[in-house]
Amino acid sequence: MSNSSENEPKPSYVKLAMRNMVRKGATSLQHFGLTAVGLLAVLVGLAYLSR
Repeated sequence: MSNSSENEPKPSYVKLAMRNMVRKGATSLQHFGLTAVGLLAVLVGLAYLSR
């Protein structure tokens, strides 16, 4: 079986996410930054509580 893009009915989720990220630009980067900061805060909070 050939894995060419013409046989594939829709692009993969990764391709869709990349295209969406390029299209939305700054909003996507802002959301990524907020997610990263939030996750870091949760991890630091858990480390502080469990010491």
